[in-house]
Amino acid sequence: MKIGAIAALIAGLALVVFLVLHFGAAHVFDAVVRVGWGGFAIICLTGVAGTEACLATAWYVLMQRHGVRWPLLLLARQMRDSSSDLLPFTQVGGMVIGARAAVLGGVTPPVAFAGMMVDVTTELIGQIAFVVLGLLLGIADLRASATLAPYADAMILVTALMVPAAAAFIVMQRRGTQIAEKLAARLLPAAVRHTEAFSSALHDFYEKPLRLTLSATCHLIAWIVSGVWIWLIIRLIGVHANVLSVITIEALLGALRSVTVFIPSSVGVQEAGYAALAQVFGMGPEIGLAVSLLKRARDVAVGVPVLLTWQFLEGRRALTRTRTPAKELEPL
Repeated sequence: MKIGAIAALIAGLALVVFLVLHFGAAHVFDAVVRVGWGGFAIICLTGVAGTEACLATAWYVLMQRHGVRWPLLLLARQMRDSSSDLLPFTQVGGMVIGARAAVLGGVTPPVAFAGMMVDVTTELIGQIAFVVLGLLLGIADLRASATLAPYADAMILVTALMVPAAAAFIVMQRRGTQIAEKLAARLLPAAVRHTEAFSSALHDFYEKPLRLTLSATCHLIAWIVSGVWIWLIIRLIGVHANVLSVITIEALLGALRSVTVFIPSSVGVQEAGYAALAQVFGMGPEIGLAVSLLKRARDVAVGVPVLLTWQFLEGRRALTRTRTPAKELEPL
């Protein structure tokens, strides 16, 4: 883990502590405990059955023609997100683990890694559409807020800049194969040892525009579902909120996470974003902080078993490689 990431993580944790104390730790934790164990179980189950299932489906749309099973991609996607949420990695590290999980499930490394890169691209497209939706729904409220009005134009600019960034990423993959191969070799060298196979798989994915469109659409749906999920958490806390307002909060927070991708797990950024945006849409900042803490708790409750499963699979594969003659092993 680089020094800059460590410093950002420490600063984020300090910001979380400050926000909880500033807005009243008693009020924040009171909102959290209102959910109860039954409500928390609902949060964990609906998070997987809702957002994660949609994200896995978006990946499955791309990978189906290669014979990849949907349950495997659901597990791989959850591993990707759990590693990003719980381990000291940025989102790039989580992507590598997600692709690795697909390989452990039997997907060939070039297809797994190329499919992951294309899925990241369609996810970015879906996220841009979601942020635009959020701005359309909430720009008037942002401009009316004394606190966030100065940042409204900046959010519009960030969203506008995401479009050429996505276009450049696509061009890099389609026309700059050598650059893409170097990036792949840096992130997951064992999985792309055969660069020709990786390039062929990458181009093959981009030759199916309908699947790309469906994948991006599934990602957009996943982001919208994530907003509905946040609304459910708020209702379990006992607060009535407009579902469109909550979807707007999640969309605007997604834009904020995009520009702070270098901060592991968006620590501090997520908490500050929820606290500030909750006030804009008629809720107390302690509710926003409670939502963020419940999301963190859900990440731990779901993520720890998932990461232990990943370690078990890695250990079993290592044991198999030890017992199998080297000449019989498939290269990674």
